[in-house]
Amino acid sequence: MLNISLRAVSAAVLLASATLAAHAAPSFVNGLALDGAALDLSGGSSVNNGRLGYFSDIYYDTKRNEWWGLSDRGPGGGTLNYNTRVQRFTLDVDFNTGAISNFKIAETVVFQSAGQGLNGLAPKPKNQLGLAFDPEGVVINPRTGTFLVSDEYGPSVREFSRSGELIRTFNTPANLVPRNAATGVANYADDTGNNAGKRTNRGFEGLAISPDGKYAYAMLQSAMLDEGGGNGSVNRIVKFDTATGEAVAQYAYQMKRSGQGQGISALVAINDHEFYVLERNNRGIGVGAELATADKEVYRIDLTGATDVSGLNLSTGSYTKVSKSGQILDLDANTLAALGGKSPEKWEGLAIGPKLANGNYLILAGTDNDYSVTQNASGEQFDVYFRFSDANPYATSIQCPLGTVIGCTGAASSVPQDGSYRLLPGVLHAYTISEAELGNYTAPVPEPSSWALMAGGLLALGGLARRRSQK
Repeated sequence: MLNISLRAVSAAVLLASATLAAHAAPSFVNGLALDGAALDLSGGSSVNNGRLGYFSDIYYDTKRNEWWGLSDRGPGGGTLNYNTRVQRFTLDVDFNTGAISNFKIAETVVFQSAGQGLNGLAPKPKNQLGLAFDPEGVVINPRTGTFLVSDEYGPSVREFSRSGELIRTFNTPANLVPRNAATGVANYADDTGNNAGKRTNRGFEGLAISPDGKYAYAMLQSAMLDEGGGNGSVNRIVKFDTATGEAVAQYAYQMKRSGQGQGISALVAINDHEFYVLERNNRGIGVGAELATADKEVYRIDLTGATDVSGLNLSTGSYTKVSKSGQILDLDANTLAALGGKSPEKWEGLAIGPKLANGNYLILAGTDNDYSVTQNASGEQFDVYFRFSDANPYATSIQCPLGTVIGCTGAASSVPQDGSYRLLPGVLHAYTISEAELGNYTAPVPEPSSWALMAGGLLALGGLARRRSQK
């Protein structure tokens, strides 16, 4: 009887421990504030063709142990012919603690099609997407090693070779195309004349891929024009078959709120049906943001049991949305002294990284700093410098003609030489999460046939090397 009681007590303790672990939040380790004036490796040296664009998305390639950071359409806000690109970067990771350091750009890959750069210019004519590209999400297909990149303009998903050459564009579902519902005429550049489909600058913001690489999941930033627009709070996740490039399902996601520029910024696969979603408002430290009441959160969602809403209007139909957890991670809870303890506006990158020595996993979150550039109504560009030492939640800013530190407007007519003002950094935060909390995580891995092909190739290379050695 005593043995049975002890076993029962032990089982209860283990169950309670497991329950607590399952609801534990990721732990903040440290963060980096990255130089807003840094250059990438494209060879450009100007603000508009070389300044490093930070994290519209982050992806960790488990197969190659590589980190990738995506830049968006460039510092021109759609007014510049900026060749879009993705950056491979390196980090030193302390595999005992998860602390990160020593961020460096290792490779810059420019996206192109038949020798022409896919650029950040808004589509012109407006009813044709052409080479216009505003990258917001990136993954690597474990089956092929190619890049999949989601885009705001289309909204679209495009596949690229490792050198950045366009291979194909997935077929965007017709109901997502920004258009006039009566005439069917699309306008990809802005909302003029549109009353259906995605809102301007609110296209495919998040992108994830299933661990086996068979499906890609692209997520609209917020509600479509015909499903509430700026007042809507339900947006769509589109499931694509990566073999055919065709959409096979759509799912509905309930955001925390409408208003305040609320939207999702990242989608990360945990397994083939569960994901992390980074959801945020547009408050915080940014080149054109309202500074107060920043709200940046990560949730866990599950597609199991959700209705395929491909043929439904989300503002009127009856359907089951994807299930959504409570807040998993508050990105505003930990801030950096380099930013005066202030929260950045645009938390947009999120990735599950390598497993650490203690069995925990590293999670990386990053911000888009908009190249620390803003534009006025006539398209003139300005560098934005911040004094982060000012009292929370505000930071004084100065706008200076691009590439100069004089003739500025704002708190001063020139940038002081005492270092009190700086361009907006890109920010990286490192978190660790237990294997139990991550729960049913499956890292992207090549399918068995891919491993066989790789092994065959390695054997062939080994045989060739031996023959050469014998000669």
